[in-house]
Amino acid sequence: MKTIAIPLENRLLCAHFGHCKEFAIAQIKDNKMKSLTYVTPPPHEPGLLPGWLAERGVTHVIAGGMGQRALTLFKQNNIEVCVGAGSKKPEELIQHYLRDALETGANLCDH
Repeated sequence: MKTIAIPLENRLLCAHFGHCKEFAIAQIKDNKMKSLTYVTPPPHEPGLLPGWLAERGVTHVIAGGMGQRALTLFKQNNIEVCVGAGSKKPEELIQHYLRDALETGANLCDH
């Protein structure tokens, strides 16, 4: 089973990972989305979110952009990250990911 987290602002992917207002967290089984829930993250603190998401069983993250420190922390937590995704609804991003058709570009937040 996979658990995918997507950082959101106004229920669309947030371009700046650490400043999102909520996360969509999807449970994936047999390459199908079984559930989608929304959770509010703790207040922004550098380096906090990778561990917080790992504690919630997240195995994958789809993001617009994130800093190098966050990328390193996700790798240390064995969480796969896709960066450069566009500002779309989480259901759409997940469906594209499951069909191996998720369009990604440059990391939108590589500072």
